[in-house]
Amino acid sequence: MTMPVSSLFNDAFLAVDWGTTNRRVYRIEAGQVVATDRDARGVTAIDKEGFPAEVADIRARFGDLPMLLAGMVGSTIGWRDVPYVATPAGFEALARGLGWIDDRTAIVPGLSVLVDGRADVMRGEEIQLLGAVEAGLVPRDGLLCQPGTHCKWARMEAGVVVDFTTAMTGELFALVRGHGLLSTQLGGDVTANEAFREGVEAGKRRDLSAALFGIRASKLLGQRDDADAASYASGLLIGSDVAVRLEKGAGDVHILSDPSLGGLYAIAVEANGGTPHIVDSHAAFAAGIIALARALGE
Repeated sequence: MTMPVSSLFNDAFLAVDWGTTNRRVYRIEAGQVVATDRDARGVTAIDKEGFPAEVADIRARFGDLPMLLAGMVGSTIGWRDVPYVATPAGFEALARGLGWIDDRTAIVPGLSVLVDGRADVMRGEEIQLLGAVEAGLVPRDGLLCQPGTHCKWARMEAGVVVDFTTAMTGELFALVRGHGLLSTQLGGDVTANEAFREGVEAGKRRDLSAALFGIRASKLLGQRDDADAASYASGLLIGSDVAVRLEKGAGDVHILSDPSLGGLYAIAVEANGGTPHIVDSHAAFAAGIIALARALGE
C-alpha cells in the first residue's frame, strides 16, 4: 500500500493504545490531547473480523479522522501481525515500519531484540519509552522500567531504545495467586507494608521457588498471617525482578506507571540501592504518539 501524504497526521488525528485486555483512545488536535477514554475492549475481547467495526465505532465517537494504533492490535492475537523493528530504534524507524490498514489507518510495529541468542519483543511500550524522552520526563540516556503483567526494562541511549528485557513478574503473581498451593493464602490486598518490604529483601536472594514455598511454611509454623501473604509474595517477585536489573550497579530508575504499582517498584529500587523516579505513563504515550505523527511528516 502506498503511504499517505506526509500531512495526514499534521492536524487532528486519533490514537489508540490497544492492549490485551484494555484500550485507551486519544483525540489529538494541534499536538494536544483534547479527549481520551479507556475501556475493556482489548484485543482478546474482539474477534479477528471485528476490528473494522471497532475502528468505525471509535471514529463515530471521536471523529472521522486518521488513526494510529499501537500495542497488541499489531500482534498475532490482534488485527494484523505487523513485523517488529529491531533495536536500536527511534521514531524514524517506527515510522518506516508502520503497517498500513488503509490510506489513513496504520499500526505501530513494536520493537524486537535478538542478541547472542536472547530474544525479546514489545508492542505499545515503545511509544511510552520514546515519548517519555521526547517530553523531557526522563533523560536521553538511562534505565526505564514499565511495571505490569509483563514488566519491561529498557536501556535508552541518545534518546532511542537500544536494548530491553521483559520479566513476567505480574503474570507470575497472578498465576500463584489464582492456582496451586498458595492460592488460598494470597487473597488479601497488596500494600506497601512491612510484609511487602520483607518480600523485597527475600527477593534479593533470587531463589524464587524456595521462597514461594516459604509462604506456605510460614503459615504452618505461625510466622506470618495470611492477611500479609499477598503483600509478601508481591514483594518477593518484584524484589527479585529489580535485584537482577540492578545487580551491575544501581542508579536512577525511571518508572513509567501509575503511582500505586509504581510505588511498589520504587520501594524495591530503593532497597537495591537505586533512586526511583515515577513518570506518568499516559503522558508519555501521548507525547510519543504525537512525536511519531510528526516524524511521518519529516
